[in-house]
Amino acid sequence: MAAAKKTTSAAAQAGTPASPGVHPDIRPDARPGYWAEACKQLMKKDRVMKRLIPQSGNATLQTRGDAFTTLARSIVGQQISVKAAQTVWERFALLPCSMKPANVLKLRIDDMRAAGLSARKVDYLVDLSMHFESGQLHVKDWAAMDDEAIIAELVAIRGIGRWTAEMFLIFYLMRPNVLPLDDLGLINGISLNYFSGDPVSRSDAREVAQAWKPWCSVATWYIWRSLDPLPVVY
Repeated sequence: MAAAKKTTSAAAQAGTPASPGVHPDIRPDARPGYWAEACKQLMKKDRVMKRLIPQSGNATLQTRGDAFTTLARSIVGQQISVKAAQTVWERFALLPCSMKPANVLKLRIDDMRAAGLSARKVDYLVDLSMHFESGQLHVKDWAAMDDEAIIAELVAIRGIGRWTAEMFLIFYLMRPNVLPLDDLGLINGISLNYFSGDPVSRSDAREVAQAWKPWCSVATWYIWRSLDPLPVVY
């Protein structure tokens, strides 16, 4: 019984026949073309941005340019520290020959659990892979879709909520005007930089962000950097 379970693939346990290694390098064209203009406007309109932006030097938002990997990494990193998430991801990424949905669906459940993934996260990664493999996601249409339409499509995947979808908009699609109000780092950063550390409500955050439009993603990135100078790349 135990031996039979050990050879069961993720796809088979999900009830679907099996049909993206090391995470990919950042592409040379991974920086948003709008970044310089956004910084110029933010520094002109917002006193805090005028102080924060120069502190990060030439660093900018970057993407690895792979939708599946971006979403898989976000699932792996849920509810654990950045350091722990990186460790689990590195172990998991060695299992498939390449990080592709079809390859993940061929993995054994026990191997995924041994990499440090909870049973729930294994289920989430299987569901994510199945959505990509089945064509339920309109990947080729995303560039023309508005932010809310993409969020609605992504939250239909198990394990992906609005926050994860917004991270995807920022880090994969590099949408310039995303304000992730569910992000604790953003709220803490606004508290620290705009309210001298006093508690901040979502309404307070929205009011601060009025000056950031149409570059809320850029301002959010610099708020994150004010808390942790090491850029995050999904």
